Amino acid sequence: MNKPVSRRAFLGQALRLAGVLAVPGAASWLISKFPPPTTLRGTAQRALPLLREARWWKTACAGVQCTLCPFECFLPEGHRGICNVRQNVGGKLYTLVYAQPVSVHIDPIEKKPVYHLYPGSRSYSLSTVGCNLRCAFCQNWEISQAQPEHARGEPLQPADVVHHALATGCRSIAYTYAEPVVFYEYVYDTAVLAKRAGLRNVLVSGGYINPEPLAELVPLFDIIKIDLKGFNERFYRRVVKGELRFVLRTLQELARHNVLMEVVNLVVPTLNDHPDEIRRMCRWVVQELGKDTPLFFSRFTPQYRLQNLPPTPVETLEQAHAIARHEGLRYVYIGNVHGHPAEHTYCPTCGRALIRRHGYAVLGYDLAPGGRCPYDGTRIPGIWV
Repeated sequence: MNKPVSRRAFLGQALRLAGVLAVPGAASWLISKFPPPTTLRGTAQRALPLLREARWWKTACAGVQCTLCPFECFLPEGHRGICNVRQNVGGKLYTLVYAQPVSVHIDPIEKKPVYHLYPGSRSYSLSTVGCNLRCAFCQNWEISQAQPEHARGEPLQPADVVHHALATGCRSIAYTYAEPVVFYEYVYDTAVLAKRAGLRNVLVSGGYINPEPLAELVPLFDIIKIDLKGFNERFYRRVVKGELRFVLRTLQELARHNVLMEVVNLVVPTLNDHPDEIRRMCRWVVQELGKDTPLFFSRFTPQYRLQNLPPTPVETLEQAHAIARHEGLRYVYIGNVHGHPAEHTYCPTCGRALIRRHGYAVLGYDLAPGGRCPYDGTRIPGIWV
């Protein structure tokens, strides 16, 4: 039998609910997912010893509002955002994953995939749990959808990350695997130290971030890879659980800041592979980001909640590649098809393969100093050896 609710408690809950619904865009989030209140006492507090106040939030009504990403979650006391890793504790917003990576690896930079930064180099790569999107095809769902208490690694402070990257001969640090936007504070502090130490910073993101936090990160990063998961709002809302317009806004902001970026489109059979959609996307990239923006069409393999679909036919990827070239893009790649000629970087003027790849391995490097084609002098955009 339910306990009776006092008039005072009822009015308090009603006011809190009204506050949530007053936040633009929050009503749909509240209906679809509103985590139960949690506290950080006892076992949970011991499991999350490195609490750190978040950078982007404000006080709102009877709680706090996160301003990091477009969801702008309103959080009463004890509640967490849609990312699962940012929580209202005592009227302040805290990150629950600071310096607590659950995945740390030394990867070829090509695995990100990033092709226009130090080809053949190694990148110290890490991620905490958490993500602000819910992609049905996520290949890292075990960590992106996990709670901080349930997926723990060894604490690794920003200075330790930089030390290990240097000690292992890595030339960059990549914030990757899940979604680095949601462990923003850890990314920021580590990137500051990495830059001072002469390491390159690589952000691998879905691009679901507000302009102000993005602008704070931009000066720290040498290259940013954005997953443009499709080019229609219906696909984003149904399959990604976000909105395309905010990702496009991020890409436009990066272009405005003159950031070196690469764009990846995972081509999913029947969901985002229509030639007309790909053509619209390519035209948008040319118009808004520029014809020198590297664009990848990557092969989908059955993952997570989309195991009913087949892998993307190579012919579909080749058709997308041809469309992109026809629309004027100069650096177009096919990903997840090892050994395909579209893994190479070609000079857009003479057509010669200047950087030859097979999967994550670089087989040949034929760029002159300054990143120029040795045959005709064309400048290839990137950060080269």
